[in-house]
Amino acid sequence: MKIDDYDVPEGLRYTKEHTWVKVEDGKCRVGITDYAQKALHEAVFVELPQVGAKVEQLKAAGTLESVKAVSDFNCPVSGEVLEVNDVLPDNPELVNNSPYSDGWVAVITPSNLDQDLAALMDAQKYCDLLKTIIDQK
Repeated sequence: MKIDDYDVPEGLRYTKEHTWVKVEDGKCRVGITDYAQKALHEAVFVELPQVGAKVEQLKAAGTLESVKAVSDFNCPVSGEVLEVNDVLPDNPELVNNSPYSDGWVAVITPSNLDQDLAALMDAQKYCDLLKTIIDQK
């Protein structure tokens, strides 16, 4: 899907804080949305969560720094960090160039997947949120 100039892939779940989750074989790959990366502008530094760290839904699990601001990465699901995208610290621009594939942040082993997913938006609802944000500008 697309709203204005923002890509919103179907099959993912989204937070109002502009992060996404993709469930893959019971694990959750997470990252920031196209809207978030464009708002952030040019990413210059990514602080990843530690493998093995416990993360909570909608709580900070790392930071993204751009030439304009520092933003928390709020994890869309609770659980344990299984894997992080080790290429991001040396290539933070991947967050901008490929937020839904090469620019993913971490893989989480979820602790409460059904409940967490129920609290998130599907692509259509996220598009509706973006439309509201865009219309307010």
